[in-house]
Amino acid sequence: MSAAPAPIAPYAALALQTTCHGINQCPDNAAARAQMHASIERIGRQVVASKQFIGPHLKLVVLPEYFLTSYPLGETIASWRDKGCVDPDGAEYEALARIAANNSLYLSGNLYETDPYFPELYFQASFIIDDAGKLVHRYRRLLSMFAPTPHDVMDRYLDRYGPDSLFPVADTPLGRLATVASEEILYPEIPRALALRGAEVICHSSSEVSTAGLSPKNAAKIARAYENHCYIVSANTAGITGIDLPNQSVEKGSKVVNYLGQVLAEADSGESMAGYAELHLDALRHYRRKPGMFNTLTRQRLGLFTDSYVDDAVYPGNTLLDDQGATISPDRSHFLGTQAAVIAKLIERGII
Repeated sequence: MSAAPAPIAPYAALALQTTCHGINQCPDNAAARAQMHASIERIGRQVVASKQFIGPHLKLVVLPEYFLTSYPLGETIASWRDKGCVDPDGAEYEALARIAANNSLYLSGNLYETDPYFPELYFQASFIIDDAGKLVHRYRRLLSMFAPTPHDVMDRYLDRYGPDSLFPVADTPLGRLATVASEEILYPEIPRALALRGAEVICHSSSEVSTAGLSPKNAAKIARAYENHCYIVSANTAGITGIDLPNQSVEKGSKVVNYLGQVLAEADSGESMAGYAELHLDALRHYRRKPGMFNTLTRQRLGLFTDSYVDDAVYPGNTLLDDQGATISPDRSHFLGTQAAVIAKLIERGII
């Protein structure tokens, strides 16, 4: 057995439940960009105040899904790329880096970004910025209903970024950190792939419907934390303004779940910093290295499932590449059409 990693002192992680101010009704791109920067300034003040309340041991803050923009509502791929996306090296990332550095903490969140190698598309990205203001982790969402993903241009994406770009894990003084976007928490394979690459803390940016009972996503957070023996820090929006959806439909429930599937802290309604708790990485590592029935991560027999996970088993890749390998800029109807074809294929095979 290799030597144990260097000890990590317990630290606090916060799932910051903050309001998302949608840019959908902004009259032009300049107004949308100004509103994004106003949101960053407001969130920066909330981070300062939250750290003052929680204490200097707050070392990780997770922001909700698409916290700068809300989500596309009728905009085409091209129009949202221009209006709702940031440059991977642009001013918005620089402003977020200042929040992390000025508060000596790691900052994670989720937004839409362009890619110069795929100028026809955009990707939804989750990021982690370290306490010096350096971007140390970028993950592009792989499963999305109505937006492009790396899987839709897989061959070209892998040629450009390599296989390690799909499930990145950042080895940091806070442990091995990774991200999962929104509804991807419902798919066990993504957190499992991250755990098998060493992930110990999964930062989950979400914007999900508030329910009085146990929602599928909240059940999944508990399950993913337990089956992978990892912490999940899950930040939900505190409602979305600037769109016609009733504001408080997507709020509540930002939480920290530990490696035993126990909810350590959870926020109620509205903007809140109540979803914070201490993370004990040394205890997590001790649990993962201890033989026994309840160490489910180390009991996986993954070779049993190889044939079930062949490339074309369900949803195909490369659907946004033409016969010459060039990128296609799709209508949003493309995604429903692809899903309908998948359903027909599975019916034909007698699977569903």
